[in-house]
Amino acid sequence: MVGREEGSRELRGLDLTLMSLFGCFALSGIVVNDSIILVDFYRWLRTQDMAVAEALVEAACQRLRAVLLTSLTTIAGLGPLLFETSLQAQFLIPMAASIAFGLAFSTLLVLLVVPALLVIHERIHHSLARWWGGVVTAGEG
Repeated sequence: MVGREEGSRELRGLDLTLMSLFGCFALSGIVVNDSIILVDFYRWLRTQDMAVAEALVEAACQRLRAVLLTSLTTIAGLGPLLFETSLQAQFLIPMAASIAFGLAFSTLLVLLVVPALLVIHERIHHSLARWWGGVVTAGEG
């Protein structure tokens, strides 16, 4: 890294700046919102006496469009900023990059890892309910 300050950090040609941290904060809000949409719909399906596996598949299928549209429109909207070469845009490009690339990765996490964590949560809940002598309904497990 010739010509760079000694304290500067770089990732794929983009400096990690305060603006990229702001992008990470914005990204976390989008990811949490996508996860809440999925989990809320799953919980609603569970109140309709649907089995765990069936509710997870249905929630993921029904909310796939909402999650993908949120992610793809945000990434597409940030695309022109990522390829801008003007001096004014250089200040915002690290923020746009952290949001766009983070959102591309986190969309997969929301659609794959969140349902997997819900299965783990339901299994632990079911096991603890049986262990503590609680009532387990037929739809659980």
